[in-house]
Order: sequence, then structure tokens, then C-alpha cells
Amino acid sequence: MSATATKKAGFGSVLWDYLTTVDHKKIAILYLIGGFFFFILGGLEAMLVRIQLIQPDNNFVSAQFYNELITMHGTTMIFLAAMPLLLALMNIAMPLQIGARDVAFPFVNALGFWLFLIGGIVLNISWFTGGAPDAGWTAYTPLSIFSEGHGLDYYSIGLQIAGFGTLMGGINFLVTVITMRAPGMTMMRMPLFSWTTFIASVLILFAFPALTVGLFLLTFDRLFGANFFDPSMGGNVVIWEHLFWIFGHPEVYILILPAFGVFSEVIPTFSKKRLFGYSSMVFATVLIAFLGFMVWAHHMFTVGLGPIANSIFAIATMAIAVPTGIKIFNWLFTMWGGTLRFTSPMLFALGFIPSFTIGGMTGVMLGAAAADFQYHDTYFVIAHFHYVIVGGTVFGIFAGLIYWWPKMFGKVLNEKMNHWFFWLFFIGFHLTFFLQHFLGLMGMPRRYWVFLEGQGLDLFNFISTIGAFFMAAGTILFMYNIVWTAMKEPKASGDPWDGRTLEWAVSSPPPHYNFKQLPLVRGLDPLWIEKTEGNGKMQPAEPLGDIHMPNNTIIPLIMSIGLGIAGMGIIYQVDNPMWWIVAVIGFIIFFGSMAVRSLKDDLGHHIHKEDLEKEGDGSNG
Repeated sequence: MSATATKKAGFGSVLWDYLTTVDHKKIAILYLIGGFFFFILGGLEAMLVRIQLIQPDNNFVSAQFYNELITMHGTTMIFLAAMPLLLALMNIAMPLQIGARDVAFPFVNALGFWLFLIGGIVLNISWFTGGAPDAGWTAYTPLSIFSEGHGLDYYSIGLQIAGFGTLMGGINFLVTVITMRAPGMTMMRMPLFSWTTFIASVLILFAFPALTVGLFLLTFDRLFGANFFDPSMGGNVVIWEHLFWIFGHPEVYILILPAFGVFSEVIPTFSKKRLFGYSSMVFATVLIAFLGFMVWAHHMFTVGLGPIANSIFAIATMAIAVPTGIKIFNWLFTMWGGTLRFTSPMLFALGFIPSFTIGGMTGVMLGAAAADFQYHDTYFVIAHFHYVIVGGTVFGIFAGLIYWWPKMFGKVLNEKMNHWFFWLFFIGFHLTFFLQHFLGLMGMPRRYWVFLEGQGLDLFNFISTIGAFFMAAGTILFMYNIVWTAMKEPKASGDPWDGRTLEWAVSSPPPHYNFKQLPLVRGLDPLWIEKTEGNGKMQPAEPLGDIHMPNNTIIPLIMSIGLGIAGMGIIYQVDNPMWWIVAVIGFIIFFGSMAVRSLKDDLGHHIHKEDLEKEGDGSNG
């Protein structure tokens, strides 16, 4: 279906198309809409937190509501905003970059999205049914066992559903990269973003099961009378921390590596140079992933694991700084001697380097176990992880969204507004979080609802809140820009940034099948090779023939809704056994749709050679 045909289609048919789509390009747009919605929600929660802390002894929100806000802000931003927005970028860029027509399992790709969305909705229903989770985003036991109401049940069920979706996405991307690269696209010719997508997917594969197990045990403790985390019954509260962080530390690398990948695309494009030290960048990515599983207990230095364990984890933590440093210097060397263009993606890349480096430096400080006894549970930690997650991941997400926006929607976002957005967000970010390092060193604890007068904490908290308003203003401007661009900006060419990799060799947005003929890849930055040799177009690696594509299907959405219904039933069966009926109905919907999918052949459809010839050359523009 070409872009012109879509414009003429009514709203109903477009909606049905998106509800049933298995096209990675449309699933990317779904992840973008879902992730951005939750990004706004998490941002509003953060604004309420900062307004509460604008002055000492403030009474803007109650203590209980404050606990719900900080818990839901963290949970929403990590699981429902940062992850889906990265998955949006992975979905739009990776199949195009490796020269594939879609992902390996398009059905599973759709299922992964709908599971994420339903899981996120289930989690947020808790606001309207007597209170959201309130035990902090890490849900430490025993607090999360004894927490009143159903908040923590929504947390454990909602995150399990969303986590299944992420796990499916990760497996899917692994298989796609391993099996679906275009002729000539060896692993060491893949763009860095495809590499980081691949490595982050390996991390998802090994990290998410630990979270699933932890949440499973938490669910059984809270809803079915198990005692995994109740010491009076022979349980162990510290095991939760191990399970959570064996997931949680790889998770932060799942969040940062794709952002590293974005910067490894943006910086070469706008420096007019190939990435400096490509093979060392790949090696550093793999090394970060490998070491990322060996540092989880640095979140637990104050738990009492003993000096030997603490020393081992401190050394491993500092070791991760080495491959990260390799990356920072390779980005700097890529720019050195290049022809720099200060587009908005490039500004985010330039803002990222010092911001993330500060976050890395405070990370090494926290990694020194003895010093961490002072920093632990203070605002110093909050400042550190916002420097790496906002200064790293969020900057990467915005750089990637602006960079690939024309590939997704066929229009380049207004650059003037993007520059304003960058400066508002960048200045607001540093205003908000830089002084929190010093608040922490002055002894201000994390997660506290109020702070007292006369402790020298007033001014920095006030400035911090003002900074948050700057970030909010920037985000509102970005949203305005999206609407403005959709209405006013002209259509973009296939290659608006003068790109180097395969996604810029097809039209914007690309045709349904991406490549009429799979491209022949002759080296790293394959499109740039063709440009430097005066050709400017990819050579086909195969003759024109019929293209086999998968069919749309509503089953992933129905399966996800079934699991959501079952989750609600399991949460409430404690109050009334009749809820088991709801749970059973949900599982019947879920497994019934799965059975339909398994037993009914879905052979997909062919786009015939003759129709492709009629469409003329869709390769560029």
C-alpha cells in the first residue's frame, strides 16, 4: 500500500490497519505512540514530585501519594517509556540497516508491542482502583510484601505482562540479525546501531528471566500465601534484591547501548567521516554487555555481603569504565578533522558526551564500596542515574527520533524548533540534576516526602524544580513541532541527511516490502561507498522477482487483551473467589487465540513481479 493510498483511506481503515499490522515500520510507530504517551505520564509524575520539593515542609501532595508518585515515575520511565521508545527506533532502523524486508517473526513483533501496551495499562489502572504501587520502583521486600492494597499486585502482574513482550522483541531481533542480513552484509559490516540492537537483545534474553522469576515469587507471596521473602517463615528478603538487580543492572545497559548505537550513526553522518575505530566499538559493546552481568551487587554495598563480595563487585564496576571510555574517545576522534554539521541530532550527540561522562564519573565514585556507604540512598545516587539515563538514553532517544523521523513519517521535523527544544531540555536537565549531587553530599536522603528548614537544602531544591519546568517546556515544544511538521513541512526525500547506511537508500517512508531487490553490500557504510564511486544508488543483489510478505492479523491484540483480563482476575481473586472466573476467561482467550494461530495456516501473500515493475523505481525519493 503506497503512501498516497493511505492518505485517501478513512480513519477506520487506518486504525484497523494499525491494530492488525505486522509491518516493522508500523509497529515502530505504535511503540513511538505508546512510549511517548508513557513518557509524558512519567514526566507529569516527576513534575508533581519536584513541585512537592520546591520548598521545605511543603504540603502539595500527601506522603502516601508521594510514595506512589516516585514509584510510578521510576517504573513508568524505565519499563514503559525508555524501553518502548528504544524498541521504536530498533524496529524502524535495524531491518532497513541490514537490508531485510521485515523482522524474522512479524507476528511475534506485533504480539510484543500489544503485550507491552496491555501490561502498561494494567499497571496504571492501579491509580483508579485504590492506589498505585508505593514501595519504590525497585519494590524491595519486605516493604513490597506488607504494602497495603493491590498496588504491588498491579506492579507484579503488569510488569510480567510487559516483560513477556520485551523478551519476545529481544528474541525476534536476535534471529533477525543472525539470519536476515542482505548479501554481503557480514556482521562486521553492520552499522553500529544494528550491532547495539543485537547486543541489547542478548542482554534482554538473559536479564529479563531473572525479573520474571522475581515478580513471579512476589506474586505468589502476596496473592497465594507463599513465603519466599518472609523471614519469620524461613524466607529471605535479600534474595529479592539479588533477583531484581541481576535483571536491573543489565537493564541499564539494555537502555544505554542502543543510545550509544544512535550516536554512532549520528556522529559519522554529520561529521562526513566513517566511524573511527569501528571494530573496537563493536568489541567495546560486547565487553560492556559481558561485564554488565558481573556488577549487580554494587547496588547492595550497604546490605552486608561482606568486604570480599563488595571488593569483587567494586573492581568489576570500575572495569566497565574502560570499554565505555573507548567509545567516548572513538566518538571524539570521529568528529576530529570532520566536516561538522550542527543539526539537532548532532547537538544531542554533543550534549550527550559531557553529560554522560559526568554520569560515568559519579558511577565510579559510587562503585567505590567504602565511599558508597556515604552516598547510598542520598540524592547523589538520583543525580548519578539521571545523568546516565537522561543524559545518555533520553538524549539518544531524541537524537534517534529526529534522525529517523523522515524514515518513519516522510517529513523532517522543523530544525529551528528542534534547536530550541534541545537547549531548553539540555539546560533544564543540568539545572535539575547537577545540584542534586551536592544535595546528596549534604545528606539529603532519597525518597523523602519533605525536607526541613534550616538545613541548607532550600536553594538547590528550588533551582532543581525550576530546571524540571525547563525540561517540561522543551518537551511541550517538541510535541508542538510534531503537529506543526505533520501539517506544514514539505515531503522529505529518501536521504534527507546525506546518510551512509542502507536505510537512506530507500524512499521515506519506505515501501511495504522495504527493498524491491535486496541490495548488494560491498563494505561498511554501503550507501556511502556507492556515493563515493559516483553511482549514489545501491546495486541489486538479486533479479526482480515475487516478494513474499506476511499477512496482517488481529490475534496478537486479542491474545494480549486475554492476558490482561487474566491478570486482573488473579489480582482480585484474593478478595472474592468469583474473580477466578474472570482469570479463567482471560486465559481461555489467550490460549484460544494461540491455538487458532497454531492450527490455522497463515501463508502470507506475494507481491508479484509485474506489480513491482509497474510501480517504477521506488529506490530513491
